[in-house]
Amino acid sequence: MKLSQFRFDLPSSLVAQYPSEQRDESRLMVLDVKKNTIEHHVFKDVINYFDEGDVMVLNNTKVFPARLYGNKEKTGAKIEVFLLRELNRESRLWDVLVDPARKIRIGNKLYFGDDDSLVAEVIDNTTSRGRTLRFLFDGSYEEFRHTLMQLGNTPLPKYIEREAEPNDTERYQTIYAENEGAVAAPTAGLHFSRELLKRLELKGVDYAKLTLHVGLGTFRTVEVEDLTKHKMDSEQIEINQECCDIVNNAKDTKKRVCAVGTTSMRAMETSFSTEKHLKPYDGWTNKFIFPPYDFSVADSMITNFHLPESTLLMMVSAFGGYDLVMEAYKQAIKEKYRFYSYGDAMLILR
Repeated sequence: MKLSQFRFDLPSSLVAQYPSEQRDESRLMVLDVKKNTIEHHVFKDVINYFDEGDVMVLNNTKVFPARLYGNKEKTGAKIEVFLLRELNRESRLWDVLVDPARKIRIGNKLYFGDDDSLVAEVIDNTTSRGRTLRFLFDGSYEEFRHTLMQLGNTPLPKYIEREAEPNDTERYQTIYAENEGAVAAPTAGLHFSRELLKRLELKGVDYAKLTLHVGLGTFRTVEVEDLTKHKMDSEQIEINQECCDIVNNAKDTKKRVCAVGTTSMRAMETSFSTEKHLKPYDGWTNKFIFPPYDFSVADSMITNFHLPESTLLMMVSAFGGYDLVMEAYKQAIKEKYRFYSYGDAMLILR
């Protein structure tokens, strides 16, 4: 398939700038692949599609406040630093993106906080926009992390055209987030409220938790028409034995396995046996899923509405079928569904 097949016109008014008032009251579009049908519901109606013994696979990664605002030494120029990942704990080395990138050179010092409580030095230009920073901090690692977290802001995506607000600290995080390390939320999980999780549990639905630390690679622009030539950035995954046991038991007993989000799906598709059973995994994945693709683990999926030409839309099209998914997107635009991180949800059943 070609990149141009995933192009569509999305009115900017449909890009959600704020979350729905209640997590589980966003809209839900339900695609049934076998019946070739599209239905419209409210997210909490998702409970009607799952029964006792079914499993939902949740990505329990936790977003950290990855966006810092600072000033360049001497000129005082405002600089935005986006923390991507920690390279070395002892040396306080981080991979970052800087904006505007053209103003930053190796050796420049950057100052953060009203009292310049945090200083960083640029030690490497790794890509056109990327940099490696060494934070110059005298205290313990715990004090350093605390300072970093205090100065950081919730890393809302750029298409949310506003500054992060206090409410975003909670809402741009799933309620089951545990393992810190993501620079973007696994957004399909944002629709689950504590009440809905409890109601599903009472119905007998089980939860399997894995971790995929969402990086910016998930959202990186595809710049090649031939999709086989696109390279995904690597993201860190951890799938433990307990998660595998829960998922594999559901498969063995012919119960439904639902991937909550593209990240959960990609993690599971990274590690499975020849019998299509989930296997423990601790490492990295750069798996890129696009049509045609034979899925091995999940038979249902919850996801949001994604960007035109994005790798996320490509994976959803591989799972739901290109024609049905593109028709669903047409309907979503016509019915004014809300798109992207704070937008509405889609459930795909196979």
